[in-house]
Amino acid sequence: MPCADNRDGVLRLIEHLLTAEVYNTNPQLDLDDLPPQCRTLFLPGPDAAEVKRPVVITEGLLKRAGGPSDDLLKDLVKNPFVEFDTLKLQYHLTDLHAAAVWFATHGGKEMMEKNPALAFYVGDYDSLEVKYEEVRAKNPRFADSRAYLDHKIASLTAKDEKMAEALELVIVNAPAEIEQQMDGIVCTGDQIDVIRRIRTAIENRDFLKEHNIAEVGKLLFVGPPGTGKTSLALAISHELHMPVLEVRLSMVTSQYLGETSKNIDRIFDLARSISPCILFIDEFDFVAKSRVSDDHGAMKRAVNMLLKNIDKVSLVKNGVLLIGATNHPQLLDQAAWRRFDEVVEFDLPDETMRAAILRTITRTLACECDLDAVAERTEGFSGADLKMTVKEAVLSALMDGRRTVSQQDIEGAFAQVANRSVIRGCSWG
Repeated sequence: MPCADNRDGVLRLIEHLLTAEVYNTNPQLDLDDLPPQCRTLFLPGPDAAEVKRPVVITEGLLKRAGGPSDDLLKDLVKNPFVEFDTLKLQYHLTDLHAAAVWFATHGGKEMMEKNPALAFYVGDYDSLEVKYEEVRAKNPRFADSRAYLDHKIASLTAKDEKMAEALELVIVNAPAEIEQQMDGIVCTGDQIDVIRRIRTAIENRDFLKEHNIAEVGKLLFVGPPGTGKTSLALAISHELHMPVLEVRLSMVTSQYLGETSKNIDRIFDLARSISPCILFIDEFDFVAKSRVSDDHGAMKRAVNMLLKNIDKVSLVKNGVLLIGATNHPQLLDQAAWRRFDEVVEFDLPDETMRAAILRTITRTLACECDLDAVAERTEGFSGADLKMTVKEAVLSALMDGRRTVSQQDIEGAFAQVANRSVIRGCSWG
């Protein structure tokens, strides 16, 4: 009998064989029917966006999947329905039905519940209770993956080298790379309503375009630092399945001021080319500061170029959701302010919201704390401050050899974070 590790390894290899066979014989299946591990294995390269049929499982391909040992490969061919062609160094199944039944009854059912291709094949087996539609709905979409985004970017840069220059000015993340998700954020009712309106606009883009309603999807997030502006922008990327291009305007300013206008143009061109996507512009108050306080003509032209580009970009027409963020809304003049159709406030959380934030942050922790009491005492704390408080409390417990956070841990952490705020308000010199 193979050991448990070998048994699990053989199951994973047989999953690859089964998936390839089902995918080859059912042309209606697409990349979203392949689980990420099979998708990565079957794609011919990191920049590829298509799995060509037939998928052939070679020894080299399996070794790419995680380098199975010779013993593991020997255990694989001990199964009566697995055959190895020693001439072509290829593995194939002699009986797909028998292999699927064996797989399901020898520990593979859980894998089937995460593999849409296999769920499709066994969907008629009532005894397994594996529902194809449910499995596919939970499977990460290929269009959300880094591989798909890299393929799209490679196609753009091959056609236009200016796109490569633009990529150096932004941070680009695929939806699947975004760790921040909506269930980890406590939103206000107004913030949730804005997201619903954006989702509705995306789902009805053709209708809005037909009726020339294009001024939708330019959001300005305003509020103090640490209140969740960047977190929500990233979570929206994950929620709406749109890659996010993050740019800080202060970093776009070139030492050669004549390049700044070109940099701004390149960023907006890149967003339109990658669309649908989110263009997230942080430090948007940089526009106002430059417009008001800088006498350099080139910089003023660059600011005007930014405002013109904002005028031209559209969620409805171009598929670009524009989000600007600022800690200093009072610095924005009317020219900048009126470019946005939605202003979304991020205030410091009140007591009820602080309690909800604390419960969200600690939802995976063993926590013997009175979170309502902590919320009551943390007036003036931002969401970031509360997250730091919990982090310090966890570290305190771990240093004491515990994995349960106590009220004492929270009290000590609260004092540390409050002291940081006092120091931040000091001035020397």
